[in-house]
Amino acid sequence: MRAMWIVAAAFVTGGALAAGPRTPWGDPDLQGTYTSDNSIGVPFERPQQFGTRAELTAEEYAQRVGANDEQVAKDKNPLPESEFSAEDPSAINASRHWLERPETPSHATSIVVDPPDGRLPALTPEGQQRMAGRRPRRGALPASYRDFSNYDRCISRGVVGSILPVIYGNGTQIVQAPGYVVIRNEMIHEARVVPLGGKHPGPQVKMWMGDSRGRFDGDTLVIETTNFTDRTGLGGNGNGAVHSDELELVERLTRVDADTVRYEFTVEDPRTFTKPWTARVDLDSKPGYEIYEYACHEGNLGLANMLSAARAEERAGKSGAAAGTRSGE
Repeated sequence: MRAMWIVAAAFVTGGALAAGPRTPWGDPDLQGTYTSDNSIGVPFERPQQFGTRAELTAEEYAQRVGANDEQVAKDKNPLPESEFSAEDPSAINASRHWLERPETPSHATSIVVDPPDGRLPALTPEGQQRMAGRRPRRGALPASYRDFSNYDRCISRGVVGSILPVIYGNGTQIVQAPGYVVIRNEMIHEARVVPLGGKHPGPQVKMWMGDSRGRFDGDTLVIETTNFTDRTGLGGNGNGAVHSDELELVERLTRVDADTVRYEFTVEDPRTFTKPWTARVDLDSKPGYEIYEYACHEGNLGLANMLSAARAEERAGKSGAAAGTRSGE
């Protein structure tokens, strides 16, 4: 593949790179296993001090690289497990060897690139109501499985939530066949089969990952997805604002060099956001990176154990309250 890119680079006309590699049947070749790891640490929305500036200055980028190098050094000299959270809040309760770090940190100031200030548009009143209704009950014991996110329940992280960078498991594999593209995500093992062409089903058909139809626009794969449910979010791990079932999502994947595919998506959901918005990350190849089984499913022990523990805490609390009343009588 590198050789093909060298040949392509030899035919630059007017400053534009000639067509990239092709599959045996003539489609642009996007195949490979990639990660969004290099965008770890990039804010989803742009901090306001950057204004409309989409990239860091040389000095700011050096600070980002230095902070990442410092964290990698700490990873190689781990503290006792009891000190993980204090030393590195991103570790939560995970061992550091689970965590991914950028190899070449992104220059981006935010993942959202449009509107120009990198900030999400305002939610509509309906969008605000929907988000408030799905927000976890802070500090309260879970009453049922409905108090856990789709991610907690190992159901789905949604289309874009399965690609956006989080603390680990950021792999995405692209496989192509004549008339189809398959996008396989590492965490919660989604696999989207995207036909090139065809029509969406009727509006009565709703799916967690929607119905995707693709086409090539030059070297860019354009995927238009509709027929969503209203049960998934648009941030990392499927968190963030919960979209409506009228969401129209347009994704664009373009190979920019032998090791990188640029992933961009535009959200249009007038029932949730006051105007459309666009986000972008680069998906990079890493030598030796493979996608292994992500053994996570809703029927696993975690959810049942958390709910049974909540009920045990409630029983203990009630017993303690009753005992206190009796002792004070």
